[in-house]
Amino acid sequence: MKREAIVLAGGFGTRLRSVIEDVPKPMAPIGGEPFLAHLLRYLSTQKFDHVVLSVGYLHEKIQDYFGDTFRGLTISYEIEDEPLGTGGALLASSRHVESESFSVFNGDTMFPVDMDNAYAIHKRTGADVTIVVKALENFERYGTLSFDSEQQITAFEEKRKVESGYINGGVYVLRQGVLDRAVEGQPRFSLEKDFFEPSVGKLSMVACPADAFFLDIGGPEDYERAQHEVPRLTS
Repeated sequence: MKREAIVLAGGFGTRLRSVIEDVPKPMAPIGGEPFLAHLLRYLSTQKFDHVVLSVGYLHEKIQDYFGDTFRGLTISYEIEDEPLGTGGALLASSRHVESESFSVFNGDTMFPVDMDNAYAIHKRTGADVTIVVKALENFERYGTLSFDSEQQITAFEEKRKVESGYINGGVYVLRQGVLDRAVEGQPRFSLEKDFFEPSVGKLSMVACPADAFFLDIGGPEDYERAQHEVPRLTS
């Protein structure tokens, strides 16, 4: 079965401007090559055939670097003329996907989970949305989510200081078409705020816990950490 993914790669990298400039955030250099190259290399190990890159800011630099193929992956592009939010970008990109279910990744986050397991849970539960989650301790940077004994997500909570909890890892498996009626007539919306949160109790949204390395490169400190941690994961 064809395995397809959408990578949300339209970030501006505003918080990284002190250490990088003139490139979109997913193209920030990590160990001598763009962060996005490391992410795509990981996807190539997870049985993906086709990746859609949702791009916007300085998209030409991404297209010029990767072209139509990379490490055995066929690459398509969805170009935003104006920012659509994570939900709007995903909805627009989904028109390039043919599979019954497809995966979603953030172009600035490394969370190299076992996607065979994520797809197995998605299929077994018949979920509309499967969210891969990560257990963390002593944090306040991320919002949290809760789920029951059947792994059905029951609530999303705002960012606050938390001793321990599960965060949304930014890796999803979505049933094709589930976004079509998500926010009708509204092309720009947040996947998290405008779709996931209002869908609790209305759609089947399942948590898939994963104990994999997790890092996003949103700030200078994490970007510096990525220089040492990310290359060893994808080499």
